Amino acid sequence: VQLQASGGGLVQAGDSLRLSCAASGRTFSTYNMGWFRQAPGKERELVAAISRGGGNTYYADSVKGRFSISRDNAKNTVYLQMRSLKPEDTAVYYCAASSYGLVGNPALYPYWGQGTLVTVSS
Repeated sequence: VQLQASGGGLVQAGDSLRLSCAASGRTFSTYNMGWFRQAPGKERELVAAISRGGGNTYYADSVKGRFSISRDNAKNTVYLQMRSLKPEDTAVYYCAASSYGLVGNPALYPYWGQGTLVTVSS
């Protein structure tokens, strides 16, 4: 599966932004999907993940209550709605696909989008 992330940009603290990740191929619905982020000098971390059918989700503590992950299998797309953005949310955001569960280890996601930059100014 090939992934294409989009929707990043420069916003102010407190603003909202929605990221999209479009997948090619007919197997999108067979993958669990995750959104990772990587800030300069930091490791890549799992922000949110969603199961194949959308019934199970995971959120990192740092984004709980502010971010929401969803997917539309008919459109082969996964979304990350980000609200109340903070400067510490500044990072390159990546979508990724995995056949494993809602895991946080990037090595268990064989398919990655190219990343989209989110910059939150204070």
